[in-house]
Amino acid sequence: MTDRSPFQRTVLEDGPRVISARLPNSHSLSVAIYVLAGSRLETRENAGVAHFMEHVTFKGTHAYPTTRAVSEAIEGCGGSSNAATDRESTVYWARLPVREAERAFGVLSELVFRPLLREADISRERDIIVEEIRSYQDDPGQFVFNLFDRAFFGDTPLGWEIAGDEASVRGLAVKDIKGFWSDTYRPANTVVAVAGDLDHAAVVDLVQRNIGSGNGVVSGYGAAPALPVERVSVEHRDVAQAHIVLGVPGLRRDDPEQWSLEMLNTILGEGSSSRLFQQLREEAGLTYDVHSFQTDYADCGTLQVYAGVDPADVNAAVGAILTELRRLVDEPVALDELDRARAYASGRLELRLEESRHLSAWLGIQEALHDRVLTLDQALAELAEVTPDGIQSLARRLFSDDRLCVAVISPRGTTKSLERVLRFS
Repeated sequence: MTDRSPFQRTVLEDGPRVISARLPNSHSLSVAIYVLAGSRLETRENAGVAHFMEHVTFKGTHAYPTTRAVSEAIEGCGGSSNAATDRESTVYWARLPVREAERAFGVLSELVFRPLLREADISRERDIIVEEIRSYQDDPGQFVFNLFDRAFFGDTPLGWEIAGDEASVRGLAVKDIKGFWSDTYRPANTVVAVAGDLDHAAVVDLVQRNIGSGNGVVSGYGAAPALPVERVSVEHRDVAQAHIVLGVPGLRRDDPEQWSLEMLNTILGEGSSSRLFQQLREEAGLTYDVHSFQTDYADCGTLQVYAGVDPADVNAAVGAILTELRRLVDEPVALDELDRARAYASGRLELRLEESRHLSAWLGIQEALHDRVLTLDQALAELAEVTPDGIQSLARRLFSDDRLCVAVISPRGTTKSLERVLRFS
């Protein structure tokens, strides 16, 4: 391939899909294993099990029977590793010197496919996860996003906190945790993504020797509800700063207009040159932190705006955000503004993919969750095709009164007119 981000791909029978990009002369090697199981597979009875599973694997494996042994295996050569649970996948990753490739594959395969899952470890981890849940519940700037998800997606796995709640974590049966692992942590239900100075044949050999094969039936998840489920969700707290998340339904993961949404989001609220930053912070002085972002799932998505403001300015901030959304509907983006935003998005992507950790994530997420894997040049070409008319057409598709949802954490008496303010006209 002549592209600047070449990759090779192999599908092993009853085993992982393997995708790798070689980075000649790179000293770092990043390996990521994506398990196609996240919190969206859960029921009310086992809410939080995917995140619990991610935690308890690090308590010990057959080859590394203690947490310390797991940590020292990676940190002993200067490497780093971690894991994260999302709605539709869970990722385990490690970044080490390329000379430690055998170690990287060995440790990650142990975590995913050979954890001990001892009852004593599971019991202790409950308290740790409960403290994690409490930490973000005590942080209104973090918890407001959970409040929004609950309102937007309702009482569904997409609306539940990924970690579960205290009751669900303490109530998870050991058999449910082990059953989730045995049902979903199957080689054929994983993607291995690698970036570094390692050829693809060597990667495939390492995968075959460390992971092997194994298949099984993984249950699917239910369709997203009609969105949003609720329009307004307010939690009153005695806080010095109010926290606002305003959003609308976005696009499913592989919607043809995703690239137009990428540019719309960049113009709206990415970086200090964005409209929201310039208008709400620089011009109006309403906020220190304001930004927009999108989420996407197999069948739905969101476009969200966050702002932290003085509690007395909640309604003014919501109105100002809606004004910027309305501008995208009423006026085509000027070509020079689009070109600046395109340069920002393109440059940021190019710089990010220079680093092996981000490149392995780019490959792994696409292979695991998307219809196709794009190279860097293909992604840049998609961004280059976005037009002002395309952005305006998408804005008209996304922004209407019945699609609005807002979540606010603020003191009592500061959100009385919120329902009336939450409209475009």
